[in-house]
Amino acid sequence: MENSKRKIQVTDKEISRRAFVSGAASAAAFTIAPRRVLGGPGYVAPSDKITIACIGVGSQGTRVMMDFIKHADAQIVSVCDVNKESSDYVEWGANELRDKERALLGNNEWGQDWKGPTAGREPARRLVEAYYGKDTTLGAYRGCSSYNDYRELLEKEKDLDAVIVGTPDHTHAVISIAAMRKRKHVFCQKPLTHSIYEARKVAEVARETGVATQVAVGNQASEATRLLCEWIWAGAIGPVREVHNWSTRPFWPQGLERPDKEEPIPPGFDWDLWLGPAPSRPFNRVYLPFVWRGWYDFGTGAIGDMGCYSFDTIFRVLKLGPPESVEASSTRVFRETFPTASIIYFNFPARGEMPPVRLTWYDGGLRPPRPKELEEEREMGRGGEGLLFIGDAGTIMCGFNGANPRLIPESKMQEFKQPPKTLPRSPGNDREWLDACKGGAPGGANFQFEGPITEAVLLGNVALRARKKIYWDAPNMKITNSAEAQQYVHCEYRQGWTL
Repeated sequence: MENSKRKIQVTDKEISRRAFVSGAASAAAFTIAPRRVLGGPGYVAPSDKITIACIGVGSQGTRVMMDFIKHADAQIVSVCDVNKESSDYVEWGANELRDKERALLGNNEWGQDWKGPTAGREPARRLVEAYYGKDTTLGAYRGCSSYNDYRELLEKEKDLDAVIVGTPDHTHAVISIAAMRKRKHVFCQKPLTHSIYEARKVAEVARETGVATQVAVGNQASEATRLLCEWIWAGAIGPVREVHNWSTRPFWPQGLERPDKEEPIPPGFDWDLWLGPAPSRPFNRVYLPFVWRGWYDFGTGAIGDMGCYSFDTIFRVLKLGPPESVEASSTRVFRETFPTASIIYFNFPARGEMPPVRLTWYDGGLRPPRPKELEEEREMGRGGEGLLFIGDAGTIMCGFNGANPRLIPESKMQEFKQPPKTLPRSPGNDREWLDACKGGAPGGANFQFEGPITEAVLLGNVALRARKKIYWDAPNMKITNSAEAQQYVHCEYRQGWTL
């Protein structure tokens, strides 16, 4: 299968046509062929399969890999991670990762020697081979290659169609751009990038190469997001001038100083390659796994982790462009890590008939005042998180990224006559990307649409670090009132790394 058959060219006309969804030698070798390749129910011809490499297969990368491996027309042929294997990853509940693998394989004996949340390139390879091998009675599948360095993977896997990037934030851009320049389709974890400059560059390369791209922002494909658009565009609460969005993140340590102690690098772990373009420093467990999110050099804090979800919904519903200005306040400021809690204010200009909007972000357990319309017995949001759209004629409250929208009080919701469903519905975020890889329409979370949202989210972090109100000239990617703040628009890569 030639990769050229998978390419699409994303044009302004196509994006306009899909105004809502878009917004604005073989890779695998078999010793014995699995049954699905030989035909039968659910059979997909090998020439119709999208061959995929998963780059970054820690706990989250492994979850995403399991989601895609279930698609009959997707074939995982290679995995890559700087960590060979360890059992110290973060999971969302006791044995959560192991139980998902057992469910995938239909094998409750899988992981008998489980020592904890186990991930890395070798566990991922074993899982892929077990999944594809379970459908054959003739022998074992041996078609998944394994790499330490994504650059070697991209060089050697000549017939690869696509990659899934599941690495920490600070390496999203270098890997995504390298893959796109090899004409590979890219599905990337959120946030799209670590810096504003990277977001702009990634979107540019996506446009230039014409490959299919998608960010892991599943709520963009949801029914709830479409309902919010249809309701607010139909005037359900009048013109919206105020939005509040609050998160319980961070769940990881922030407000830290760099440790003095150097710890031994675990066997099988490539620390230098994990650092990638970030400044070099001695290894210490304070940086990983998962806890890298709180460090400026590696992560993007609470808003970078979660704002990519909620801001996607807000941008679509209110047809937002770049903010004019951003300011922030927070708990104690540290040199290398995000504060433990913050409030960030984004000011957006009018758009057509839509008035200016002030969007306020809260994290670390902070939240907005309780709406006067909300009944006393009702929880504000869900699980301590939520989203409020405040219009001239009413208020809508929903889950953090727009789930379960309701006019408040409930009596208004009961009286509300919902407008017709006018927007196209989605088959799902993952499915959109796979279809785009086959030459279909661009996915709703493509890089060109998500790039500007990522820029806005990360501008919040710039304001947080600058400790002053900043004014943003988006076309020129310049903060007009602070040379100090401008340095945070992009971070200097260490020698040997470039976009």
